[in-house]
Amino acid sequence: MEAECVVADDAEELFDASETFKKSALLSSREQYAALYKNSVDDPDGFWSHTASQFFWKSKWEESKAHTENLDVRKGEIRVEWFKGGCTNICYNAVDRHVEAGRGDDVALLWEGNDPGFDMKLTYKELLDRVCQLSNYLLAVGIKKGDTVAIYMPMLLELPIAMLACARIGAVHSVVFAGFSAESLAQRILDCKPKVLLTTSGVKRGPKLIKLKEIVDDALNRCVQEGGHSVDYCLTYDNKLAIKREDTPWKEKRDVWWQDVVPNYPTDCPVEWVDAEDPLFLLYTSGSTGKPKGVLHTTGGYMVYTATTFKHAFDYHDGDVYWCTADCGWITGHSYVTYGPLLNKATVLIFEGVPNYPDAGRCWEIVDKYHVTIFYTAPTAIRALMRSGDEPVKRHSRKSLRVLGSVGEPINPSAWRWYFEVVGDSRCPIADTWWQTETGGFMITPLPGCWPLKPGSATLPFFGVQPAVVDENGKELDGECTGFLCMKASWPGIFRSLYGDHARYETTYFAPFKGFYFSGDGCRRDKDGYYWLTGRVDDVINVSGHRIGTAEVESALVAHPLAAEAAVVGIDHEVKGQGIYAFVTLNEGVEYTADLKSSLISTVRCQIGAFAAPDAIHWAPGLPKTRSGKIMRRILRKIASKQLDDLGDISTLADPGVVAQLIEFTEK
Repeated sequence: MEAECVVADDAEELFDASETFKKSALLSSREQYAALYKNSVDDPDGFWSHTASQFFWKSKWEESKAHTENLDVRKGEIRVEWFKGGCTNICYNAVDRHVEAGRGDDVALLWEGNDPGFDMKLTYKELLDRVCQLSNYLLAVGIKKGDTVAIYMPMLLELPIAMLACARIGAVHSVVFAGFSAESLAQRILDCKPKVLLTTSGVKRGPKLIKLKEIVDDALNRCVQEGGHSVDYCLTYDNKLAIKREDTPWKEKRDVWWQDVVPNYPTDCPVEWVDAEDPLFLLYTSGSTGKPKGVLHTTGGYMVYTATTFKHAFDYHDGDVYWCTADCGWITGHSYVTYGPLLNKATVLIFEGVPNYPDAGRCWEIVDKYHVTIFYTAPTAIRALMRSGDEPVKRHSRKSLRVLGSVGEPINPSAWRWYFEVVGDSRCPIADTWWQTETGGFMITPLPGCWPLKPGSATLPFFGVQPAVVDENGKELDGECTGFLCMKASWPGIFRSLYGDHARYETTYFAPFKGFYFSGDGCRRDKDGYYWLTGRVDDVINVSGHRIGTAEVESALVAHPLAAEAAVVGIDHEVKGQGIYAFVTLNEGVEYTADLKSSLISTVRCQIGAFAAPDAIHWAPGLPKTRSGKIMRRILRKIASKQLDDLGDISTLADPGVVAQLIEFTEK
């Protein structure tokens, strides 16, 4: 049954769900949504207390006072608390609760390997056993409530198991994306100083072998040399499908094979009941200063918010098979691979590989194999698959699909339409979600079946979310408008601080517009109240859904012995959404060569990771700076995007002649 396409008076297409879809949808009209939304804004304590009561709490909070907040730096320290005084455990709610309800034989996790033909599954009871064994190991090596455990693993079943095992005993997990370099991993370890690191011998991504343990060893050596911190235990999963044990570097006493110790521990482990405001995890995200920010999420509010957003944004029903292609090294993998789905007792598919290996039809082959009903991926992947044409999609049935999702960056309308028409056969609503590492869960998102969709718009705010579009002076704008996207009040999933740097938390997110949480994104609101995200307004670039600080890339470039200075800007990229364009000033007398460009790119790959490698190196004899020394990135963006007739006023530059030099080097 195809979705209905409605053409509005101004020729703007609206895509509404079919009546068949609406009949079984959890919410099926904008009126239903509006009533719930009004309640969530008018009485947030009552709304969220009722929602939270659907989970298990060892002890309750004061329901008339579910939250306290101060988002205004003028009124003192920024502080948010939800369900303070309530005691719970997110692992218990995500796993034990379902087993105790008699659903232990239901499938919790499906795993599809990098190479076709390799797969596994775990029921909720089997998942509970594995989690308990790892929890017991962590306890045995001295991990206790509040300790941090670092995790650097690919998309194996052991990754969500590791996250749940930490949460079970009240430990704080810090997952680092297993595509980061040794230097980036070391930087994150030195910030949170864990005593235990969980990793893997190696992994295959497509045809390429990545020796993760070698990267880990390099990182741990750096931690000792640069910060005087040593990890006591490096628990390493033996991934036989990627690399042999004997080919894995090893340090006796510190390094331990996962399979040699963890299965020996009991499959029963007591739950550590924690306060709702006790920390759950740290997740590092790029910042504009070059130093990654340790985003700190706590337990109770995050649990309630991720579970509720998952349920409604994907119209989740018992029996759905859900596949999110994100890695657990990013917030999407935390909220919508591990916690949100399992809290709803979903069956979750985890894929080790990449979407186009061994060919561009792999995703749809997997959808048919597991009868996936909900598919959630990034615009980058959608655009890459678009380039391979319709045939790899259409040679597979995909008839099980009923809801599609998009995450990580704004999706351009042409990619939205292809996703809807080709992948979803014009019958699957698209949940085009906007949110951030800092928000914990969806903020602006369609609710399938509730209202018509517009290609490229995230549409309307989720329950309890109060967006405000403000001008440069912080004045809230009404009706149709364009400006900076802020939030007027807290929601349960909001992060509570930056690890070890609450001052930076306040300065970055609450000082720019007093009384608001500032998202860092630009936004347009149309006549129907729909929100359209226009991208970052700070010095963070969104590459394939990965936020990368320009300062972080610049620091890597100037670490090259021949580079004197660098400035990085984002440019439009057909596949990745944004690409990285680097202006590099070399040391005096150094010759510009193609080999040097390759060497600079390799330096970034080594120091940060392949995903941060510049797409272009532009030689810069000098950079456009104000008299105070600030680099005028506005001009660099215009040059990078070849908008040379629209450079604007350059009279305020210390040396306006630099601009002509940069233009001269555009083709070199």
